Amino acid sequence: MAEKNKSVEEIIRSRRSIKRFKKDPISLDTIKELLDIAVWAPNHKMREPWRFIAFLDEGKQALVEVLKSEKEKGRGARPMKPEKVEQWLSIPAFVVVVMPVDPRPQVFEEDYAAVSACVQNLQLAAWERGIGMLWNTEPTNYSPTFHAQIGVKPGEKVVGIMQIGYPDMTPKAQERTSIEERLTVITRAAQLNQD
Repeated sequence: MAEKNKSVEEIIRSRRSIKRFKKDPISLDTIKELLDIAVWAPNHKMREPWRFIAFLDEGKQALVEVLKSEKEKGRGARPMKPEKVEQWLSIPAFVVVVMPVDPRPQVFEEDYAAVSACVQNLQLAAWERGIGMLWNTEPTNYSPTFHAQIGVKPGEKVVGIMQIGYPDMTPKAQERTSIEERLTVITRAAQLNQD
């Protein structure tokens, strides 16, 4: 499924969120290569507001245990089905994307936008190499105990848990809303004051 020699447009349009992966491993060198590309995202004042925690091999097992523990605690929690645990364990690699939480709203928003652009770069660089990802944003990402157990420092936010591997199944494209429905064009100053 490698997309080499495709245009940026073709890679953007063909990329999919992958939920089923082959068992083929993803090497640390490959992850580093992809992250080296991803960090070329635009970021204000070159703050580079990102940090990454990669989970491979036994580290992956430890992450899955923490995720399982987090999902099974709290009101109304139920034991996680073994099939779900096995599904998580079958994912070749995880990368947790972390950013600092700046108390200044503008800086926080600039940093969050930069980290999101970095994640998109990561997904596109991977897709070009035939590697798929799922950008996982779930309630566990906000848990202080989850943060402490995986090495997220106080004052940091988990932007997502990237599930990474070679796709076992690539979903079909879902139609996008026409840009005609999402674009407002202003050609005269008088238009700005209309309801």
